Amino acid sequence: MKTKITLIMVPALAGILVAQGPPPPDAHHGFGGPGGFGGPEERLLGAGPGSRAVVTGAPYSAVEVIQRQQTLPNGNSISTKNQSSVYRDSQGRMRTEESVTRPSATGETTRTMIAIFDPVAGSRYSLDSSTMIARQSGLPQLNGRSGTRPDARPARPTPPNVTQTSLGTAVVNGVSATGTQITETIPAGAIGNAQPIQIVRTTWVSTELKVPVQIKTTDPRFGTTDMELTNITLAEPSASLFVVPAGYTIQAGGGRGPGGPRGAGRRGPAPQ
Repeated sequence: MKTKITLIMVPALAGILVAQGPPPPDAHHGFGGPGGFGGPEERLLGAGPGSRAVVTGAPYSAVEVIQRQQTLPNGNSISTKNQSSVYRDSQGRMRTEESVTRPSATGETTRTMIAIFDPVAGSRYSLDSSTMIARQSGLPQLNGRSGTRPDARPARPTPPNVTQTSLGTAVVNGVSATGTQITETIPAGAIGNAQPIQIVRTTWVSTELKVPVQIKTTDPRFGTTDMELTNITLAEPSASLFVVPAGYTIQAGGGRGPGGPRGAGRRGPAPQ
């Protein structure tokens, strides 16, 4: 029997990728833990070296599928699959619609999350269709309307136990992409491990869209994770996807933002 629950909300910064497995024993190892793809706000910024700005002029829509597979010591296995529809317009605004399915004792539970990220206005909105409320908060990690992220931290040197290999250019999921493979070896005893642990992460980034179209990670501690950006359409999505629909009450949340003080409300659509 399947039970379907619709819950429309914005996940936390990394939450669009849903709940992950247990955190790594040492946050400095394993690319930040299982998966490590970052949240939707992180994806507002172009991927690749030196890409710290919101990508404009490269609209697309696609379906993102993330699958995780973990084999337990007793031979049992845990599998999860998450699917999201992703849209970006020429101004760099994004919309994500994610369906998360989790197995349960009575079957499967599915929830849907919809979020709009507007770097032009410096706002994000989470849509709750059950209450007709769009919760608004700011995008504090962006420098206002410029769409760039301040990053005053100096670049950390590559640890001696991490190697990076360029994979060149190839067509991945229908688009031209450049590939990079990063291999990290955790030495024996570094985190209480009896033998060295090797973690391999392969990333292919679209040269046109500046977003990853494939990420594969193998980590003996957590299993394997595969992210695929599929059904990619290189065209301008409908403008209606990036504004709060009429009839919604917009409520500011998370402190003061473009919508005013916490708890303030007004009727949509949101300003463009």
